[in-house]
Amino acid sequence: MPGSPAGAWPCRWTGTLDQRDWRDRTEAYLGAATALFGRVANRALQEAGLRADEIDVVVTVSSTGIATPTLDARAGPGLGLRPDVARVPVFGLGCAGGVTGLSLAARLALSQPGTRVLLVAVELCSIAFRLDRLTKANIVATALFGDGAAAAVVCSGDGGNRGAVEIDVGFEYQWPETLGIMGWNVDPIGFDVVFDRAIPPFTRRHFGSAFTIMLDRLGLDMTSLARLSFHPGGTKVLEAIEGALDLGAGQLDVERAVLHDHGNMSAPTALFVLQRVLCAAQPGISLLSALGPGFTASTVPVTVRS
Repeated sequence: MPGSPAGAWPCRWTGTLDQRDWRDRTEAYLGAATALFGRVANRALQEAGLRADEIDVVVTVSSTGIATPTLDARAGPGLGLRPDVARVPVFGLGCAGGVTGLSLAARLALSQPGTRVLLVAVELCSIAFRLDRLTKANIVATALFGDGAAAAVVCSGDGGNRGAVEIDVGFEYQWPETLGIMGWNVDPIGFDVVFDRAIPPFTRRHFGSAFTIMLDRLGLDMTSLARLSFHPGGTKVLEAIEGALDLGAGQLDVERAVLHDHGNMSAPTALFVLQRVLCAAQPGISLLSALGPGFTASTVPVTVRS
């Protein structure tokens, strides 16, 4: 199942410091997210050599705004999607959304040979900025998170091609009694970030055992992997992952480069990492993983054929 990740969105803020409510935030989200959706979807389709009317399923991942009708419905006519395209909007996965969305796209493509799935992840994290709550969590989140989008086309039936990228079905692991670690609180003004400072130490203590479980469920082990790739949730989270898996300090260089260049864009960020990994064209299995609300670890195997 060859994939074609794509996406980048340089943003420049030109507004004022007036307080914004749900209506203002939603209006900004719908306009910018729909435009981003179209931009990265078009690029992914071009790189895959497909027209929009050849897409059978659209998976849309976004947790930073609410759109009803959905973003795919708003962007679809401009893209040229068919009226009978299946639409699968996914909300609430946060930073894990890119990895879980990729796994979901693979499941849908595998469900029927020849199916073509367009995955689009769009996040506008800056819309959650709160002038009325200048808490440490909000300030840290504003400094860490950025806006971005990415898209990929996942198809079934072409995995035998030399140089093809194969995306397998992934696996998720949710730790019990951890709902308060990451997510949103909702009030009349907008989303209020839940970003517990315990995330790095929790990851260092518990990610290793969960990662072993995920490898076992996927039928893999560390010796079968060409590379480990991670959603860069932040510098401290990357250090915690390196410690939990005994990777050595600074080994996750691609992840740090993406974080430096774009910040943590939530769901799309893992796809930015994957794009750079695929550009290196290292043969073998790369295991792409992310942490998100739940508190959840999500992973999906991506294989580059030599």
